[in-house]
Amino acid sequence: MNIQLIQGSFSATDAIDLVTHMVHIKVKYHEGKIKTDSNEEDVKTRETKIKQLQKELFELRKFIQSNRESVEMEAVIRID
Repeated sequence: MNIQLIQGSFSATDAIDLVTHMVHIKVKYHEGKIKTDSNEEDVKTRETKIKQLQKELFELRKFIQSNRESVEMEAVIRID
């Protein structure tokens, strides 16, 4: 089963805004799990994931802002 979350052409500003919100939701998810996890290894893994998400978001913003007026985006969640 698939859920189509994003599909289409977006202005650079809207694309950055949309992806930023999605990344923030994922970061909050991991932060919530960190608060409830007692396993130090799991906490470190989640902290690493958060840092990676933040790094990728920074790189994506730079990419989109480099003279792009619009961006084609697609995001699908596939559940097997």
